[in-house]
Amino acid sequence: MANLPEHLDLHLIRILYMLLCEKNVSRVALKLNQPQPSISASLRKLRELTGDPLLVRGARGMIPTQHGESLLKPAKRILDETERLFVRKLPFVAQDEARTFQIAAPDYLDCQFLPTVVARIRRESPKSRVVIHGLGPEVDYARLLSDGELDLVIANWNEPPQHLHLSKLFEDPVVCIMRADCPYAKRTASDAMTVEDYLALPHIAPSPFLRGYQGLVEPYLERHNLRRNVLVESAYFNLLPYMLTQTDLVLTTGAQFMRFYEKILPLKSFTPPLKFPPIRYYQLWHERVHQAAEHKWLRDLVTSATQMLVAS
Repeated sequence: MANLPEHLDLHLIRILYMLLCEKNVSRVALKLNQPQPSISASLRKLRELTGDPLLVRGARGMIPTQHGESLLKPAKRILDETERLFVRKLPFVAQDEARTFQIAAPDYLDCQFLPTVVARIRRESPKSRVVIHGLGPEVDYARLLSDGELDLVIANWNEPPQHLHLSKLFEDPVVCIMRADCPYAKRTASDAMTVEDYLALPHIAPSPFLRGYQGLVEPYLERHNLRRNVLVESAYFNLLPYMLTQTDLVLTTGAQFMRFYEKILPLKSFTPPLKFPPIRYYQLWHERVHQAAEHKWLRDLVTSATQMLVAS
């Protein structure tokens, strides 16, 4: 490979391209509003760099050499690519764009949340695709966000990675849920649940969602030297409400998640006797898409869909 100058002047490439097109030093000088001696000096430098005359005299004026002609397309390509490199980003026009959005979310969100997000995307950007990914202990979501395999993660664990951007979505108060006609639900129809009641009841709990993440309830109880009676653990979070309908088990979870199931299943909710902090949901994304117009649009859409659900 021939030795290239350490700092190749883009303006010199532009002069090369124009000389090969115009075949006239004076016309190039006029178009670039530069003195003719300056363009002649650039031609000498180009000849020195390429080891070729580039332009020679022909029957009707200057003509490119064979090597000069071979440089025309590469010079044009460099100029075009450079122009695209620094063109200002255009706004994202959702109705016209065809993008693919990769969203990861746990299955314990409000069952209307993701359907609402998908419906909004379909309505506002009908040419775009949506890929919904699950989350679990084996998923390195931080790496997937960094590598571009995920665009957005909906989450609620306590300490997300500091290097990710975060936007709060909503807070979900914690409630206890059980079958409406189970013995305890009948017995406490008019009485508040005590701490002793809560700890002694047979509990069902979701399996750890992420490696090393215990959720919200267990860490709170441990800090207060308390232990509840967990008899069933399940990785299938959306089946938990249905398990309640056939057992005497109690589930501690977010009110927003249970709102739908309370309408369709014979369940009853109680305010827990312990002051569990609310479940805080947020969306996470990487710096690589922080300024991208289409991703800003997506995050705004998710925020809007969340506010609509919480208000309904």
